[in-house]
Amino acid sequence: MKRQFFVILTVLCTLLASVHLSHAQNIYNANGEQVTSVDSNGTLRDRSNRSVGKIDSDGTIRDGQGRSVGKIGSDGTIRDGQGRTMGKVERDGTVRDDRNSQIGKIESDGTVRDRQNRSIGRAPGVKKEWAAVVIFFRF
Repeated sequence: MKRQFFVILTVLCTLLASVHLSHAQNIYNANGEQVTSVDSNGTLRDRSNRSVGKIDSDGTIRDGQGRSVGKIGSDGTIRDGQGRTMGKVERDGTVRDDRNSQIGKIESDGTVRDRQNRSIGRAPGVKKEWAAVVIFFRF
């Protein structure tokens, strides 16, 4: 009976850990190195698992100290902390700068491409706007 309890407890702990870990998605550079991870709550973490920022549910972009440094609009427009337009992520994943020039694209599989269509990273499972904030707009 005691052994059965420990087996069940071990299985439950393993399941809970895997559910928690499955919510964090990694963003990689062109060399395949993880540059950050983002969880389902929008918390951005560096490779040492330190919180370096957050994207709130309303699109507010915060730095590691919790200060507002930008915002993602409902239409994909990305603004800096002073409200100036930095760029936009279109529905198809096309990323544009403040002059409406295409600077890249985030494909449906998470592949991130520059304006010459070269692969510059991957962000599988990450919202396109969130990936653009990290890779193209360097928040």
